[in-house]
Amino acid sequence: MEYATLNNGVKMPLEGFGVFQVPDAAECEQAVLDAIASGYRLIDTAAAYMNEAAVGAAIKKCGLPREELFITTKLWVQDASYEGAKKAIETSLNNLGLDYLDLYLIHQPMGDYIGAYRAMEEAYKEGKIRAIGVCNFYPARLADFCETVEVKPAVNQVELHPFFQQENALAVMKEYGVQPEAWGPFAEGKHGIFTHPVLTEIGKKYGKSAAQVALRWNVQRGVTVIPKFVHKERMEQNMNIWDFALTDGDMAEISKLDLGHSEIVNHDDPMFAKMLHGMKIHE
Repeated sequence: MEYATLNNGVKMPLEGFGVFQVPDAAECEQAVLDAIASGYRLIDTAAAYMNEAAVGAAIKKCGLPREELFITTKLWVQDASYEGAKKAIETSLNNLGLDYLDLYLIHQPMGDYIGAYRAMEEAYKEGKIRAIGVCNFYPARLADFCETVEVKPAVNQVELHPFFQQENALAVMKEYGVQPEAWGPFAEGKHGIFTHPVLTEIGKKYGKSAAQVALRWNVQRGVTVIPKFVHKERMEQNMNIWDFALTDGDMAEISKLDLGHSEIVNHDDPMFAKMLHGMKIHE
């Protein structure tokens, strides 16, 4: 495993395990236990995934010292305010059964996220959170945010995969010292990514799958990846990307796959913003 050093000196694994769309408690707990047994140390959840308690149960059962794990969770839109975030941080800590979080992120750039971030800055200074950051902050919004807040975000988790490469976004993150983290590193299965001819052909040279090539391409760009699979065999395959390196020629071939836009979500769509505000995770 390789690590990124965040802008506050905290080390973050370059590969982790995500539990998006695993709401069943028993399935989620077992998946996290399997992931940890497969070598994952970064576990990524969120209040809106409704599975923090299951992740916490797995952390308690896994047998590893707490300091060996890197636990991330996220603030939902409903709680995007100063007071809302203060309560949400405590709720997440209680759900996970933890004394501190390694990383806490604003899940969506919606609501009073500036007020929420001020509460996060306070929790960071109090030692409840080792690093704070954001998700889905595209270049102009991230620049404005970094120019506004006191503690620069350590991480920006956005959609990053061979079909939506976001080189301009990576450049802005680099300028502000923000670590990029990829959600959807497999493009949610679009474009036949697991059998894509370009990725498959590159993989043949190294005895690797198209999926492993896609992950390796991102980490070689300095991007943290959080693939999600509930089957242990696939977890192990996804972790097996640290014994080969893509050439400049390989990287150039993959760069040609970029569509320049997302086919999964449009954060500039007013209806999408309205939908996010309508999603309530508690009373």
